[in-house]
Amino acid sequence: MAAKKSSSPDRAFKVADQIQRDLTELIARELKDPRVGLVTLQGVEVTPDYAHAKVFFSQLTGDPQATQAALNQAAGFLRNGLFKRLHIHTVPTLHFVFDRSCERAADMHALIAQAVASRAKED
Repeated sequence: MAAKKSSSPDRAFKVADQIQRDLTELIARELKDPRVGLVTLQGVEVTPDYAHAKVFFSQLTGDPQATQAALNQAAGFLRNGLFKRLHIHTVPTLHFVFDRSCERAADMHALIAQAVASRAKED
């Protein structure tokens, strides 16, 4: 009989999802850094050993680099808040990354609209 792995991918997804929910609440309610405006957490990727977590965020206005620096500077504070909320042995070290997928989607939408408009003009 094969030995069961101690951490399943399903559990990793659940932990990542819970981290995302708790971080969203912590950032909105407890983080007072003026460089962090309205951010949206897009997703969390947790390493198999739960030692590190990449947190992908986006924002509508402001400087993404300044926000990323502020979030990474507050990572210890946020990790401590997670430690109080999560009931797991290892709370991961947080690494915040600006997610450009929304910008790329808007650019692709504009290109498609431009192509459709030029095709309509030709017909």
